[in-house]
Amino acid sequence: MRHDAALAALEALPRAGLGAGPTPVEEMSRLRAALGDGPRLLVKRDDTLPFAFGGNKVRKLDLVAARARAEGADTLLTVGGIQSNHARATAAAAAKLGLRCVLVLTGTRPDRPTANLLLDGLLGADVHFVSSRAERAPAMRAAADRLRAQGRRPFEIPLGASTPLGAMAYARAMAELVAQIPAPDVIVHSTSSGGTQAGLVAGCALLDVPTRILGISADEPAPVMREIVVELVSGIDAALGSAGALNASTPPAEVDDSFVGEGYGIPTPASREALELAARTEALFLDPTYTAKAMAGLIAFMRAGRFPSDQTVLFWHTGGQVGLFS
Repeated sequence: MRHDAALAALEALPRAGLGAGPTPVEEMSRLRAALGDGPRLLVKRDDTLPFAFGGNKVRKLDLVAARARAEGADTLLTVGGIQSNHARATAAAAAKLGLRCVLVLTGTRPDRPTANLLLDGLLGADVHFVSSRAERAPAMRAAADRLRAQGRRPFEIPLGASTPLGAMAYARAMAELVAQIPAPDVIVHSTSSGGTQAGLVAGCALLDVPTRILGISADEPAPVMREIVVELVSGIDAALGSAGALNASTPPAEVDDSFVGEGYGIPTPASREALELAARTEALFLDPTYTAKAMAGLIAFMRAGRFPSDQTVLFWHTGGQVGLFS
C-alpha cells in the first residue's frame, strides 16, 4: 500500500539547492554483452549530479545542510577517511552556503594532497587528522565544543550524513527513479554507512514497489550493516509520521559482505576488473573504494546466473570517481 501522506511529507522537506535532478538512467548493453547477456542492465547516474563532482552525498547534504542552515549554523563539521567523498561534498556545501567547515579525517597529513583531500583544501575546509576511526567522532565533538566556546554555531554531521534525514534523500531518489522508468526488479549499490540503502528500502515501502535492494558492503560485516539500515528506516518512519508502517512493510535489509576483500579502501582483483570493465564497455568511471566493489558484486551475480534473465537489474552509481586520482 502506498503511503501518500508520508510521501508528501518527504517531498516537502526543505532543500539547500545543491542538487539538480533527475539524474539519468542509461542502458548498459555493452557490459551485459560482455557478461554473456542475461538480465537487462541499467545504471542510475548519481555520479553526474552537477554539484561538487556529484555522488550520493550530494543528495543527502541537500537535506542535511538545509536543516543546518534553518538551525542557524555557521559551521559544518563531519568525519571520514582521508579520501572521503562525504567530506569533500560537505566542504563544498559549506562553501556554497557561506559556512565554515571542519573535517576530522583518519590518516596522516600528506606532503602533497591529492583527489578529495586536495579539493577539501581548495574549498577552504579546516582539516584535522586522527590516527583511527574510533577517534573521529570524539574529535568532532571536541571541535564543536571549542567552536561553541568561541560563540560560534556548529552543526555536526555523522559519517556519510547517514542520519534519518540524510537517508530520506534516497527515499526521494527512489520516487525519482520510478517516475523515470518502471521499477526495476533489483537495485545493486554500494553500502557503507547505511543511509543510501535505508533510503532506498524505505522508498520502496512508501511507494509499494517490490524492488529488491541489494547492498554490497564496502567495509562492515553484513549483520552490522543490516542493523544500521533497520535503525535508519525506523528513524525515517518516525520522522515521516508513518506510525510504524515502514517497519511493518520493509523486508530485511539485504547486504552482501563477500566483496570487501582485505578491508575498506583496499582494491581486490574483482574490483579492479570491475573498474576496468565498466570503463571499457560503458565509459563508466567507478571508484576503487565503493562503486568498483559494488560492480564486482553485480558482475559475480551475473556470471553465477543469480539474476533471472527476464529481470531488470539497475546499478545505482553513487559517485566517488574523484578517488581515482588519489
